[in-house]
Amino acid sequence: MTDRLAEVRDTGMTERAIRTQGDILEVATAEFAANGYAGARVDEIAARTRTTKRMIYYYFGSKEGLYLAVLERVYAQIRRVERGIQIDELAPDEALRKLAEATFDHHTTHEAFIQLVSIENIHRAEHLRQSETIMRENVTAITLLEQVIARGVEAGIFRDDVDALDVHMVISAYACFHVANRHTFAAIFDRDMLDPALQDSHRRLIGDMVIATMTDRRRTAR
Repeated sequence: MTDRLAEVRDTGMTERAIRTQGDILEVATAEFAANGYAGARVDEIAARTRTTKRMIYYYFGSKEGLYLAVLERVYAQIRRVERGIQIDELAPDEALRKLAEATFDHHTTHEAFIQLVSIENIHRAEHLRQSETIMRENVTAITLLEQVIARGVEAGIFRDDVDALDVHMVISAYACFHVANRHTFAAIFDRDMLDPALQDSHRRLIGDMVIATMTDRRRTAR
């Protein structure tokens, strides 16, 4: 949540205003994902939400403020998914599998998130870096993995030479690839990676890959 948005909420927004704000963010997410930051038009977002550009700027301050609010919203969604997994109640290997599968399920059903991440990478994360909220909340993605890995190492299940950031990278790379490279992959290999018939096996595969990586104790000779 942006500072501006927090201020508006703190002043006592009506239920109607809260719904309007949610509608604006929903439409803005699709607009920015489809057209990028530069190509997205606030006038179009206003028209599709039956509000005004002036009201959008009141809530979010500027086009950039709206874009940052969209980024914060989509990143918060995946963090909520991760935090919703009761990892303490699961064995380390099962907890790691659940986190990998949950990331896969989220990414393959939230195309706009992957598009926005791709756009930010094109722009070298110049907007994302401005959000203290994203930087702060994304730490939890790593701390959750650190907790699971530490328990697995202590139990003698996991290897101790792979850190949580590397595991996060492996999971994210696999899950993002299905959406980011869907069309080129289909054109070259005639396989739609988001075909519903493939999702169960692909979800199982990411879990198998991560568990196999963390339980393989062989070391490369130096």
